Amino acid sequence: MTAGGVSAWHDLTIYLIARFCGYQIAIETAKVFLISGHSEGQSPYSVMTRPMESNDGQIAECQVWIADNYATSNPVEKMVQRSGLNARTFSRRFRAATGFAPIEYVQALRVEEAKQMLETDEIPNDDVGVAIGYDDPASFRRVFKRGTGMSPAAYRKKFQRISQIAGTH
Repeated sequence: MTAGGVSAWHDLTIYLIARFCGYQIAIETAKVFLISGHSEGQSPYSVMTRPMESNDGQIAECQVWIADNYATSNPVEKMVQRSGLNARTFSRRFRAATGFAPIEYVQALRVEEAKQMLETDEIPNDDVGVAIGYDDPASFRRVFKRGTGMSPAAYRKKFQRISQIAGTH
């Protein structure tokens, strides 16, 4: 058994205690040592890791455009129009260049921006969704949770404390 993240050994320790000593002792140990679960995994800490730049000129131009216009409605359709390619060709080339389907790329950009806003701004969570291009709060929450493993409210609670402690909030 291994633990990869900095505090992943906490999870491993609690797992081993539960396995060999029982659930109740694992819970008591976690309480004594103030170990909280990390059920959301590492997703809240991740950022877009696939290529942001492309050797495909048409796709690279669309990436530059979407970086400034991710909140626009129908962003994929607008990128397809800007590229001059048909939708299937655009989608195929976009995935080859970035590792993302076009809509996944837009959603990842939006989630990254939302994360920044939730960490530093005081605006309501639903307004964050609107600011990044989601008119439907439920859609925003669903996409955000899929990208981070937690709701916007839980993300804000977890990471805004860090900025408060650091005095940057």
